[in-house]
Amino acid sequence: MPYNRLSAYLKEKYGVRVSKICIDGGFGCPNRDGRCGTGGCIYCGERGAGEHIDPTLSIHRQVEEALARDQRSERFIAYFQNFTNTYAPIDVLRQRYDSALISDRICSLAIGTRPDCITDEIAELISSYKDRVDVWVELGLQTASDVTAEVINRGYKKEAYVRAAEILKSHGIPFVTHMIIGLPFESEAQIDAPVDLINE
Repeated sequence: MPYNRLSAYLKEKYGVRVSKICIDGGFGCPNRDGRCGTGGCIYCGERGAGEHIDPTLSIHRQVEEALARDQRSERFIAYFQNFTNTYAPIDVLRQRYDSALISDRICSLAIGTRPDCITDEIAELISSYKDRVDVWVELGLQTASDVTAEVINRGYKKEAYVRAAEILKSHGIPFVTHMIIGLPFESEAQIDAPVDLINE
Protein backbone atom coordinates (compact mmCIF):
# COMPACT_ATOMS: atom_id res chain seq x y z
CA MET A 1 0.00 0.00 0.00
CA PRO A 2 1.45 3.41 -0.94
CA TYR A 3 1.87 5.95 1.83
CA ASN A 4 3.38 9.39 2.33
CA ARG A 5 6.68 9.55 4.18
CA LEU A 6 7.07 12.38 6.69
CA SER A 7 10.71 12.89 5.67
CA ALA A 8 9.70 13.42 2.02
CA TYR A 9 6.89 15.80 3.03
CA LEU A 10 9.27 17.87 5.16
CA LYS A 11 11.93 17.97 2.43
CA GLU A 12 9.32 19.22 -0.03
CA LYS A 13 7.93 21.79 2.44
CA TYR A 14 11.25 23.25 3.59
CA GLY A 15 13.50 22.38 0.67
CA VAL A 16 16.19 20.95 2.97
CA ARG A 17 16.75 17.97 5.25
CA VAL A 18 14.73 18.29 8.48
CA SER A 19 15.30 16.28 11.68
CA LYS A 20 13.39 15.92 14.93
CA ILE A 21 15.03 16.86 18.21
CA CYS A 22 13.40 14.63 20.82
CA ILE A 23 12.97 16.51 24.09
CA ASP A 24 12.28 15.37 27.64
CA GLY A 25 10.36 18.37 28.98
CA GLY A 26 10.14 17.04 32.53
CA PHE A 27 6.38 16.48 32.32
CA GLY A 28 4.35 13.86 34.17
CA CYS A 29 1.31 11.84 33.14
CA PRO A 30 -2.21 11.66 34.60
CA ASN A 31 -2.17 7.91 33.97
CA ARG A 32 0.72 7.54 36.39
CA ASP A 33 0.03 10.05 39.14
CA GLY A 34 -3.50 8.82 39.92
CA ARG A 35 -5.56 11.54 38.21
CA CYS A 36 -6.98 8.98 35.79
CA GLY A 37 -4.88 5.90 36.57
CA THR A 38 -1.59 4.47 37.75
CA GLY A 39 1.09 2.39 36.11
CA GLY A 40 0.73 4.07 32.72
CA CYS A 41 -0.26 2.50 29.41
CA ILE A 42 1.15 -0.99 28.89
CA TYR A 43 3.14 0.08 25.81
CA CYS A 44 4.78 3.05 27.55
CA GLY A 45 8.33 2.80 28.93
CA GLU A 46 9.41 3.88 32.38
CA ARG A 47 10.40 7.28 31.00
CA GLY A 48 7.43 7.59 28.68
CA ALA A 49 9.52 7.47 25.52
CA GLY A 50 12.85 8.85 24.40
CA GLU A 51 14.87 6.72 26.79
CA HIS A 52 18.00 7.93 24.97
CA ILE A 53 17.47 11.49 26.25
CA ASP A 54 19.49 12.58 29.30
CA PRO A 55 16.78 13.76 31.75
CA THR A 56 19.33 15.67 33.83
CA LEU A 57 19.85 18.19 31.02
CA SER A 58 17.74 21.33 30.78
CA ILE A 59 15.50 21.69 27.73
CA HIS A 60 17.79 24.42 26.41
CA ARG A 61 20.82 22.13 26.78
CA GLN A 62 19.07 19.15 25.16
CA VAL A 63 18.30 21.26 22.09
CA GLU A 64 21.74 22.88 22.06
CA GLU A 65 23.50 19.50 22.10
CA ALA A 66 21.22 18.05 19.42
CA LEU A 67 21.89 21.01 17.12
CA ALA A 68 25.63 20.59 17.62
CA ARG A 69 25.51 16.81 16.97
CA ASP A 70 23.53 16.85 13.73
CA GLN A 71 25.66 18.31 10.97
CA ARG A 72 23.55 16.85 8.14
CA SER A 73 20.24 18.62 8.73
CA GLU A 74 19.60 22.29 8.10
CA ARG A 75 16.24 22.64 9.86
CA PHE A 76 14.86 21.02 13.00
CA ILE A 77 11.62 20.15 14.76
CA ALA A 78 11.59 20.66 18.54
CA TYR A 79 9.58 17.58 19.54
CA PHE A 80 8.39 17.33 23.15
CA GLN A 81 8.20 13.54 23.35
CA ASN A 82 8.36 12.09 26.85
CA PHE A 83 5.10 11.63 28.77
CA THR A 84 2.26 14.21 28.51
CA ASN A 85 3.60 17.51 27.24
CA THR A 86 0.47 19.56 27.89
CA TYR A 87 0.08 18.34 31.47
CA ALA A 88 1.06 21.45 33.45
CA PRO A 89 -0.21 24.99 34.13
CA ILE A 90 -0.16 27.35 31.15
CA ASP A 91 2.77 29.44 32.45
CA VAL A 92 4.88 26.28 32.88
CA LEU A 93 4.00 25.07 29.39
CA ARG A 94 4.93 28.45 27.89
CA GLN A 95 8.27 28.55 29.72
CA ARG A 96 9.21 25.03 28.62
CA TYR A 97 8.18 25.48 25.00
CA ASP A 98 10.08 28.79 24.87
CA SER A 99 13.16 27.03 26.25
CA ALA A 100 13.29 24.83 23.14
CA LEU A 101 13.05 27.61 20.55
CA ILE A 102 16.65 28.77 20.83
CA SER A 103 17.69 28.86 17.18
CA ASP A 104 16.32 30.06 13.85
CA ARG A 105 17.22 26.57 12.55
CA ILE A 106 14.18 25.30 14.46
CA CYS A 107 11.26 25.47 12.03
CA SER A 108 8.59 23.54 13.98
CA LEU A 109 7.30 22.89 17.46
CA ALA A 110 5.71 19.44 17.87
CA ILE A 111 4.01 18.45 21.12
CA GLY A 112 3.21 14.87 22.06
CA THR A 113 0.30 14.49 24.47
CA ARG A 114 -2.84 12.63 25.52
CA PRO A 115 -6.20 13.72 24.09
CA ASP A 116 -7.62 14.10 27.61
CA CYS A 117 -4.99 16.78 28.27
CA ILE A 118 -6.07 19.19 25.53
CA THR A 119 -8.21 22.18 26.43
CA ASP A 120 -9.15 25.41 24.64
CA GLU A 121 -6.70 27.32 26.84
CA ILE A 122 -3.85 24.97 25.94
CA ALA A 123 -4.78 25.11 22.26
CA GLU A 124 -4.72 28.92 22.42
CA LEU A 125 -1.21 28.79 23.86
CA ILE A 126 0.02 26.37 21.19
CA SER A 127 -1.64 28.45 18.47
CA SER A 128 0.23 31.54 19.71
CA TYR A 129 3.49 30.01 18.45
CA LYS A 130 2.27 29.88 14.84
CA ASP A 131 3.73 33.31 14.05
CA ARG A 132 7.22 32.02 15.01
CA VAL A 133 7.29 28.39 13.85
CA ASP A 134 5.04 25.74 12.39
CA VAL A 135 3.24 23.82 15.14
CA TRP A 136 1.49 20.50 15.45
CA VAL A 137 0.29 18.20 18.21
CA GLU A 138 0.84 14.43 18.33
CA LEU A 139 -2.10 12.64 19.96
CA GLY A 140 -1.80 9.10 21.30
CA LEU A 141 -4.96 7.26 20.26
CA GLN A 142 -3.53 3.74 19.68
CA THR A 143 -6.99 2.15 19.33
CA ALA A 144 -10.58 3.24 18.65
CA SER A 145 -11.92 0.45 20.87
CA ASP A 146 -12.76 1.42 24.44
CA VAL A 147 -12.58 -2.28 25.37
CA THR A 148 -9.00 -2.54 24.11
CA ALA A 149 -8.26 0.80 25.76
CA GLU A 150 -9.06 -0.81 29.11
CA VAL A 151 -6.81 -3.79 28.33
CA ILE A 152 -3.89 -1.48 27.55
CA ASN A 153 -4.73 0.79 30.51
CA ARG A 154 -4.98 3.88 28.31
CA GLY A 155 -7.05 5.80 30.83
CA TYR A 156 -9.49 7.61 28.55
CA LYS A 157 -12.34 6.80 26.17
CA LYS A 158 -12.56 7.40 22.43
CA GLU A 159 -14.72 10.50 22.98
CA ALA A 160 -11.72 12.28 24.53
CA TYR A 161 -9.84 11.90 21.26
CA VAL A 162 -12.81 13.28 19.29
CA ARG A 163 -13.05 16.28 21.65
CA ALA A 164 -9.32 16.98 21.40
CA ALA A 165 -9.47 16.77 17.60
CA GLU A 166 -12.35 19.25 17.53
CA ILE A 167 -10.52 21.69 19.82
CA LEU A 168 -7.31 21.54 17.80
CA LYS A 169 -9.17 21.96 14.51
CA SER A 170 -11.07 24.95 15.90
CA HIS A 171 -7.72 26.64 16.64
CA GLY A 172 -6.21 25.72 13.27
CA ILE A 173 -3.64 23.37 14.80
CA PRO A 174 -2.66 20.35 12.68
CA PHE A 175 -2.28 17.09 14.57
CA VAL A 176 -0.73 13.69 14.12
CA THR A 177 -2.45 10.60 15.52
CA HIS A 178 -0.49 7.64 16.85
CA MET A 179 -2.07 4.20 16.45
CA ILE A 180 -0.84 0.69 17.21
CA ILE A 181 -1.76 -2.07 14.76
CA GLY A 182 -2.39 -5.50 16.24
CA LEU A 183 -3.12 -4.80 19.89
CA PRO A 184 -4.14 -7.79 22.05
CA PHE A 185 -7.54 -9.34 21.26
CA GLU A 186 -8.38 -6.93 18.42
CA SER A 187 -10.23 -8.25 15.38
CA GLU A 188 -9.50 -7.06 11.85
CA ALA A 189 -12.49 -4.71 12.06
CA GLN A 190 -11.17 -3.23 15.32
CA ILE A 191 -7.77 -2.73 13.68
CA ASP A 192 -9.45 -0.80 10.84
CA ALA A 193 -11.55 1.31 13.24
CA PRO A 194 -8.83 3.82 14.22
CA VAL A 195 -8.12 4.52 10.55
CA ASP A 196 -11.83 5.23 9.95
CA LEU A 197 -11.97 7.45 13.05
CA ILE A 198 -8.83 9.39 12.05
CA ASN A 199 -10.16 9.91 8.52
CA GLU A 200 -13.50 11.08 9.90
